[in-house]
Amino acid sequence: MVDEAKALRLEDFVGQSYDKLRYGDTDRQGHVNNAVFATFMETGRVELIYNPADPLLEDGFSFVLAKLDIDYIAEVLWPGTVEIGTRVMRVGRSSVTMQQAVFQAGRLCASAETVVVHFDQATRKSHAFSEDQRAKLEGWMQAG
Repeated sequence: MVDEAKALRLEDFVGQSYDKLRYGDTDRQGHVNNAVFATFMETGRVELIYNPADPLLEDGFSFVLAKLDIDYIAEVLWPGTVEIGTRVMRVGRSSVTMQQAVFQAGRLCASAETVVVHFDQATRKSHAFSEDQRAKLEGWMQAG
């Protein structure tokens, strides 16, 4: 995935968001700590799938994280911001696989494969996507 990821650009992603870096995000080496990258990925996917202007979920349902596989490509340095790209790669019965990437000043710093599962909060089990949900998720496979 790393060789493939080096060619990624923010404009390749339908979901685009950003996070401001905090001094507290840094580690002893002076760069942003690896654990903070999981938060960047969360920002990217949450802003796409929980967008109040374009809701995907019905009441009583949510997404739970099933997999987060991050490839660290370059360090991120404080101060500044990062841009996060998110797009759908595959839609299953009740899960969706996303590709995500983190950029700083236009440079790719990390890429990730993220899997989230459509979750029924009452039954505490996965729940199949509706046809409308599936269509919306499939629409997020291409850049906007």
